[in-house]
Amino acid sequence: MFERKKFLGEKLETGKMLTAIGSETYVQGTIRTKGSIRVDGRLEGSIVDAQTLVVGDLGQIQGDINALTVLVSGKVVGNITAAKSIEILNRGQVCGDIQAPKLTIEEGAVFEGNCIMRHDEKESPKASTHPQEAAV
Repeated sequence: MFERKKFLGEKLETGKMLTAIGSETYVQGTIRTKGSIRVDGRLEGSIVDAQTLVVGDLGQIQGDINALTVLVSGKVVGNITAAKSIEILNRGQVCGDIQAPKLTIEEGAVFEGNCIMRHDEKESPKASTHPQEAAV
């Protein structure tokens, strides 16, 4: 919830970089960024390595997305892979397959595709077969 308010309100913590594609902008090609990106215009292509991607109400992406966190309030036609989470807000539309350990779909959102939810094995504690190891 904090992430959504922070990025939908366009407020960023100090040291975080934001790339913005405005509502009157059309971009073709692959965008590679280690920072965060907000799309309010149109993108035909992929987004790779982003920290956080926000697709605003007017934003449209036709292509695949790979990011840590993805929030969709506009329209995405393509596959989304997020290492942390995907959130489709009430006005959001996603047509494609999604993969993330955490998924939130608000009432009124549209999702058409397949979903895979896997936790990274490094993050998931393995069950111990020895009772002494399980107790902390």
